[in-house]
Amino acid sequence: MSLARDMGRTVDVQAFIDDQRFSLFHCMLFVLCFLTIALDGLDTGVMGLIAPTLAQDWHVPRASLGPVLSATLIGIGVGALLVSPIADRIGRRSVLVGSVAFFGVWSTAAAFATSMESLTIMRFLTGVGLGAAIPNTATLMAEFVPSRIRGLAVNGMLVGFAAGNTVGGLLSGWLIPAFGWRSVLLVGGIAPLVLACLLLAFLPESVKFMVARGKPAERIARALRRLAPKARLDGCVFVSEAHAPREQARRSPVLELLSRKYVVGTTMLWLAYFMCLVVLYLINNWMPTLLKGSGFSLPQYAATSAYFHLGACVGILLTGWLMDRMSPVRVIALFYALTALVVFIIGRNVAHDAGLTLLIVVTGVTLSGAASSMSTLATQFYPTSSRVTGCAWMLAIGRLGAVAGTFGGAFLLSLNWEFSAIFGTLAVPSLIAAGALLVVGRHAPHLRRNELVAGTPAASHH
Repeated sequence: MSLARDMGRTVDVQAFIDDQRFSLFHCMLFVLCFLTIALDGLDTGVMGLIAPTLAQDWHVPRASLGPVLSATLIGIGVGALLVSPIADRIGRRSVLVGSVAFFGVWSTAAAFATSMESLTIMRFLTGVGLGAAIPNTATLMAEFVPSRIRGLAVNGMLVGFAAGNTVGGLLSGWLIPAFGWRSVLLVGGIAPLVLACLLLAFLPESVKFMVARGKPAERIARALRRLAPKARLDGCVFVSEAHAPREQARRSPVLELLSRKYVVGTTMLWLAYFMCLVVLYLINNWMPTLLKGSGFSLPQYAATSAYFHLGACVGILLTGWLMDRMSPVRVIALFYALTALVVFIIGRNVAHDAGLTLLIVVTGVTLSGAASSMSTLATQFYPTSSRVTGCAWMLAIGRLGAVAGTFGGAFLLSLNWEFSAIFGTLAVPSLIAAGALLVVGRHAPHLRRNELVAGTPAASHH
């Protein structure tokens, strides 16, 4: 809190943030962002939970639920590509509050749908709001926490997605028998509306964004005092890496992703995340079927799937912790390489015992740790002027990998490939993802080297 005095009338906002301890403000910010991600996870998975009851209630074949089940995913892609970049123009807070309220309104409206067509449209619009939520939440969190704990804080927040999926499953098991499938959509709509009010009341705008956009110094000082109430910031001039040249500030965030400085890194991030989601979604969607076909009983493959997701939570936190202590790109690349090794071992020898379960849990640790950390990495790779856009477009491109993984699993099963052969093949996209990240490291020195010195703020920041 003496930093402002030491620096005279000029305050580097990133250095100021790095000088602070994890405070009550950070706890409040973490809880609000965690809840946002949790509701995102709940709303994303809600249609899969209500689909059987919906089909029975409306007397439609399950095969006809394809459009309504995919509408949310399509909407998420649209939201990430088209809505999220607005945050790099008008602010993270405004777009985040608006996106949470938006998907809350349309999820609530979907609870009163009377036809498959109207439900499909409402779920698409829900997805648009969802698509803008994660990139903005991850960016806002990354821009407020000290660099020395950024990876752990952002990854810990992203655990909320799994928590939301879990709560959604528990809620649907209680609500649907008692109140019908519409009640799940209603809860998934009202909760975001309440949260949007809390975000509007307590969530500040990113100080790095405000500096980049030349906002009034008084407003920036007011936000920084949320972190350090006793700091003397009156009359200060605030600077950061966000002070880009005017021509860069006017440039479209999307064009900046593809500029000479970032195009290689952008392309490799897209490739890595695409390959990552090919593997993740093939395992998520087809693992129970593959295990059953390999002779596992229902209790066995259900328990193994649950252990996989438990390992995922551990992996997300472990990767974030390591990213704060070592080169982020190398940590994630290592986790992809370990994923390749484990799935290759599974492909070589499938045993119906605790050994296979352990290997699948390790896959959950390494694969999910790497997958969730990609958002954290994107927020560190891109500058303030295109940070949300960079994260959002990477997530959107990755959705194509999710589709490829889902349909790829179906295709391989149609060829009568066995469990071991399919798992062994997943080593290839995992290695491609690892290699792509090493290329990112070559084009991003600030990510390639460890910028933290044992608990002290970094000397320089991108």
